[in-house]
Amino acid sequence: MAEKPGSLEKYALAAVMSTSFMVTFMGSSINLALPSIGAEFHASAIMSSWVITGYILSTAALLLPFGHLADIIGRRKIYLLGTSSFAVITIAATLSHSIVPFLIWRILQGTAAALIFGTGMAILTSVYPPQKRGQALGYSTAVTYLGLSVGPVLGGIMNQNLGWRSIFYLTACIGIFAALIIWKRLKGEWAGAGSERFDRLGSLFYALGLSILLYGLSSLANVSWAKFAAAGGLLLLLVFIAFELKVEHPILQASLFRHNQAFTFSNLAALINYSATFAISFLLSLYLQLVVGYNSGQAGLILLVQPVIMAVFSPLSGSLSDRIEPRLVASLGMGLSTLGLFGLTFVSANTHIGLIMSLQVLSGLGFALFSSPNTNAVMSSVKPRFYGIASSTLGTMRLVGQALSMAVVTMVIAIYIGHASFNASNAPAVLSSMHTSFRVFTVLCVLGVLASLARGQVRPTPAEKQPAS
Repeated sequence: MAEKPGSLEKYALAAVMSTSFMVTFMGSSINLALPSIGAEFHASAIMSSWVITGYILSTAALLLPFGHLADIIGRRKIYLLGTSSFAVITIAATLSHSIVPFLIWRILQGTAAALIFGTGMAILTSVYPPQKRGQALGYSTAVTYLGLSVGPVLGGIMNQNLGWRSIFYLTACIGIFAALIIWKRLKGEWAGAGSERFDRLGSLFYALGLSILLYGLSSLANVSWAKFAAAGGLLLLLVFIAFELKVEHPILQASLFRHNQAFTFSNLAALINYSATFAISFLLSLYLQLVVGYNSGQAGLILLVQPVIMAVFSPLSGSLSDRIEPRLVASLGMGLSTLGLFGLTFVSANTHIGLIMSLQVLSGLGFALFSSPNTNAVMSSVKPRFYGIASSTLGTMRLVGQALSMAVVTMVIAIYIGHASFNASNAPAVLSSMHTSFRVFTVLCVLGVLASLARGQVRPTPAEKQPAS
């Protein structure tokens, strides 16, 4: 028997909130555990950074194809497959005894995450009516930041007392719980493009091109042929774009970008925002542990500030974007993030911890004001049949932004630290890496404010709502 609309909304929200928490808890926890993982596997600083980068790269490369596939065969099927696979792969990763198999499991974990990201928000948008959508997205975003909040604290404590594998066990349990909700309570597939054919060749061009491009950019400072890889990846993406303009059922709807200003600039703003802000917690976790000298548990408590602010203010900003033009709320948020990043460029080994926390408050408030309204703007700018593609495109912008953020950091780390490991003896180099990275991110965020303001109106103005006389 089908669920009542109200019950279906609640179960869909519960599932999306669970998977949002699971993925972000995993991500924020592993930042704190990275020095321990690197030490156990005797991995260099560059190899350790690939624990984050490899996961993001695989997710970004596969998110758009999986989103299109979900629109065709059913979003619930793909969502359930992704959630259950994520749990199984997470457990398997704990069996690793060296860095190479661990990195392979992380790449597979990113593949499962792509199945989740390409469907969860699309299901939520399909189930909730427009007048309640911003609030639902706000709750989902709040739980995302709750995962970011709990991750550094609980993850840091678990890593300190139980080892890094305990973080993976807890994450797998959350995944199993979410999979049960999807399997038992979500009745419906929401296949918005069931009559279309899956674009296999376009998906191949896209996944290979993006993977090679991001790998090349991440390795520019330490691999001699990385520039050729980046150029080859860019060429494949150009071939992909040319192919998509001709194919009958593309995975990337070029018309959404050519004829929908709000969709185009909202996605561009998301790309820039995540490029500028994703690596903040990664860099600060290294700073607090290697430069200041805190253990992972203490560093986690300090890093708690930013995601708590995000979690508290995201529902408010989501509801606000149901009443006020999302462009205004999101642009204000990115402006505050710019100020927070600018302040972090002046941090030294002797900076008072209160100032660090204040800058986290500023960055957290900025991101909370940006994320939910920007998501609302993207999803409100397209027709229901494009929800899967829109959700996947936005998710791709987020993940490509995260990959670019880590690419910048990896390149800067390679310049200042090279193949040495992360330890306290390299504290001056870590600090220099942090300063350079935050300067780049500040400039990016300024560009993001301009892109956010350029998106135009998402909803009709009062004059446009008036019936013709």
